Amino acid sequence: MSSGNITRRGKNSWRLKFDLGRDPATGERLTRFVTVRGTKKEAQAELTRLLAAHDAGTMVEPSKLAIADYMRAWIDTAETLSLAPKTAERYRQLIERQIVPHLGAHALQKLKAAHVADWHAKLLRAGGHEGGPLAPRTVGHAHRVLHKGLADALRRELLTRNPAAIVAPPKVAADEVKILEAEQVKAALAAMRETVIYPQVVVLLATGMRRGELMGLQWGDVDLDAGKLRVERAVEKTKAQGLRIKAPKTRHGRRTITLPAGAVAVLREHRKAQLETRMALGIGKLPSDAFVFGTVDGQVRDPDRITQDWKRFAAARGVPKVTLQALRHSHASALIASGTDPVTVSRRLGHGSPVVTMSVYAHLFDRGDDGAARAIDAAMSIGES
Repeated sequence: MSSGNITRRGKNSWRLKFDLGRDPATGERLTRFVTVRGTKKEAQAELTRLLAAHDAGTMVEPSKLAIADYMRAWIDTAETLSLAPKTAERYRQLIERQIVPHLGAHALQKLKAAHVADWHAKLLRAGGHEGGPLAPRTVGHAHRVLHKGLADALRRELLTRNPAAIVAPPKVAADEVKILEAEQVKAALAAMRETVIYPQVVVLLATGMRRGELMGLQWGDVDLDAGKLRVERAVEKTKAQGLRIKAPKTRHGRRTITLPAGAVAVLREHRKAQLETRMALGIGKLPSDAFVFGTVDGQVRDPDRITQDWKRFAAARGVPKVTLQALRHSHASALIASGTDPVTVSRRLGHGSPVVTMSVYAHLFDRGDDGAARAIDAAMSIGES
């Protein structure tokens, strides 16, 4: 088995030295030196990867390393170091669907800016489903994954420049965030009232929570008497790990949100219905760690379920064709239109900073859509007849 060691070269630079055995022709010992930039943990991970590749017989000279092989190895390393499972899963999809089919055969060290530009053009022309055009936004996502991967290759001194840094991703049209207007909110709530997802729709409109945060909400996080709830966790689903409970998206994601009276009333009814069902089944009272929108026995539920239900009920009942995310946007839009400052909006939404809020909703701050305020008023007055 191969062995190696790490030596610091600079503040963020490490030299990897590892033994590749003896040359079968000359008998001389083969030693490889590789420089890695980053933390010691990243250097150790790279040494482990290189040793494993040598022992498995899959190590190739950098000059012969193909984009496909490099990007696949990179995402394995990146996933173990820092990426969240859902992010790693999305990166893998972009690598396999958009990068490997078009750039995978290119040698890593021979990739040029012209290749990246041609790749953009191919994706925009026929990189989508069944050979159709791929949206500029998706091309941009794929570009950023390639850029990240090549940036790591540059740090490891496998490249002398990053071709993806030379060519900019396609421009994305500044489409306004889709929201439900006042009358649409009223119609949507009326249409959903007798469905199983009515309470979820109400809470999403009333709080602006993310879908995963909503599904991670436990009864111990809800104070109906005070009219508040705490966002403490989120539910995420990946193919590799299934459902998992994780911390909110950012450290600012842990927050307390005040509930309007209408939403409190709906949650009281929802809790009452859950208790009645549990008592009828002989399960007993609701523990504080039971998920508010979980299964009958209080366990976590797949977030995809609410998305599927929203699409199904919305289509069947004439609700405008918008995504579930539009409920979060409608909430944010109403806050902005009511004159709420960006910092407060950012905190309520759990954004990392007001800069994020402004980048997503800048056009709403500029426009001050009065209809958005009426929309959220409609959502808040749920309990009125």
